[in-house]
Amino acid sequence: MKILFIEIDTQRKWALASTGPASIASYIRLHGHEAALLRVRPQDSVEEIIRSIEKESVDILGFSLTTRQWRRAAYVAAEIRKRLNIPTIAGGLHPTFAPESVLRTEGFDYVCLGDGEEAVCEILDCLEKSEVISENLIANIWVKSGSRPKIRPPLEPLDNMPFLARDLLDEQHGVFHLITQRGCPFHCTFCAAGAVRDLYKNDRYQRRRTVEDVVKELHQIRQENSVNYIVFVDDTFTANRGWVREFCRVYGKEISAGFSINARVETVTRDMINHLAEAGCRHMIYGVESGSIRIRRDIMNRIAENERFVEVFNWTKQAGIMVTANYMIGLPGETVDDIEQTLELNEKLEPDDFAYFVFYPYPGTRLFHLCREKGFLPEDWLELPANNRQSILNLPDLTKEDIEHYYHKFTEARERAYMNRYGDALSEEAKALAREAFAENAAVG
Repeated sequence: MKILFIEIDTQRKWALASTGPASIASYIRLHGHEAALLRVRPQDSVEEIIRSIEKESVDILGFSLTTRQWRRAAYVAAEIRKRLNIPTIAGGLHPTFAPESVLRTEGFDYVCLGDGEEAVCEILDCLEKSEVISENLIANIWVKSGSRPKIRPPLEPLDNMPFLARDLLDEQHGVFHLITQRGCPFHCTFCAAGAVRDLYKNDRYQRRRTVEDVVKELHQIRQENSVNYIVFVDDTFTANRGWVREFCRVYGKEISAGFSINARVETVTRDMINHLAEAGCRHMIYGVESGSIRIRRDIMNRIAENERFVEVFNWTKQAGIMVTANYMIGLPGETVDDIEQTLELNEKLEPDDFAYFVFYPYPGTRLFHLCREKGFLPEDWLELPANNRQSILNLPDLTKEDIEHYYHKFTEARERAYMNRYGDALSEEAKALAREAFAENAAVG
C-alpha cells in the first residue's frame, strides 16, 4: 500500500518539509508499504495538484498540518474529494487538537491523534486486506462520525525507530536536520509541547535517543551526502546536561560539522556553552519571548529573570557562537508598557539577530483555553489567517493597531541593528536588497 503525504507550503519561498511524515514513512517502509511526498506551493492550482496525485497511484493521502496550514489544506482536501475518491487522513498538531473541526470538513476521513507511525501502518495493513476501518478499531485514529479513540502508549525507546526518510524532507544546500528527542520537559502555556504531554496524560512522552544512535544517523547522512551544516530541531536541545556533555565529546571527535540548536537560559551553564562551541556549535537560539518579567512569569510560565538572559547571551557571544533571540507580542494580559520592556531588553541583549512573532493561540495550548474562556478568541477563529503577522484576538489591553505599530517597531529595530553591524561593509545596492529582505520577511510573518 502507498501513502502520499501532501505538504501544504505557506508563504515562505522554501522551508523544510514536515518531519512527521518522514518518520512515518521510514517506519511503514520497514513493514512493506510505500510513501511519497507532494509539496503544494501557494501558487499551485487544483488541476496541477490533481494531476500530480494521479501520477503517483496512491491508496491513501496524508496531510501533516499545523494551524497555519489549515485553511489552505481544508480547501485543497475538499477540491481533491470532488475529483478523486481517495481516503484521506490528517495528522500533526492542528488535527490532534482540533480533530472535530477537521473531521467535519469535506475530504477528511480520519484524524491521527499524537504519534502516527504505528497507527498509519495499521491503516495501510487494513487497506491491503480490504478491511473496513471502523470506529475505535485502531488506537490514535479518529474515524469520521465515530467517537474519540484511545491513545496508545508512546513509542519507546526511540533508538528502535528507523532514521528519518530524508527523501521526504526536501533538504537543500547540504543542510540536514535531526531530531534527538520527542517532547519537552517544560510547561510553557503558549507551546504545543505541553499540550502533547497532556494528551498522553503523563510525562512518558518526553523521550530521548542515545548519543550513540544520533551519531550513527549522522554517519549515515555523511556516507550518502555532502554535509555542510546540521540543524537540531529539538525544542530544547540543552534539557539534559549529562546528555549534552556526552554529545559534545562524541560529536566533536567524530562529526565536527557546524551545527545549531534551540536552548533555554535556565538549562545552560558557561561550561556547557564552551563545550558546545568546541564541538562545532555555531548558532544558539533562545526563546526570550518577552522583556516583561510579569508576562513571562504570570502568562507564559517562564521563570527566568532578565539578568539571566543578559548573562547567558554574553557567555554565548564570548564563546564565539552566534545568538538569536525569539520574541512574541500581542499576548493576553500584555500592555504597551510590556512590549516596550521587550524592546528595551533586546537592546541590552544585543543578539546577532532576533525573530519576532505576533502571538497566535494554538489549539490545545493553555493560552488557547484562556483566550476562549476570557472571550478574546473570536467565534470564527478557524476561518481567520493563522500567521505570525496579525493578531486574531480581541484583547482588552492592546488594540490591533497597537500590535501592528509594535510589529513595525520590531522590524525597524532588526533592520537598524543589521545596518549598524554590517552597513559600512555593504554597497548601496546590497543595503537596498537587505531592506527589501527585511520588509518581505515582515510581510510574511
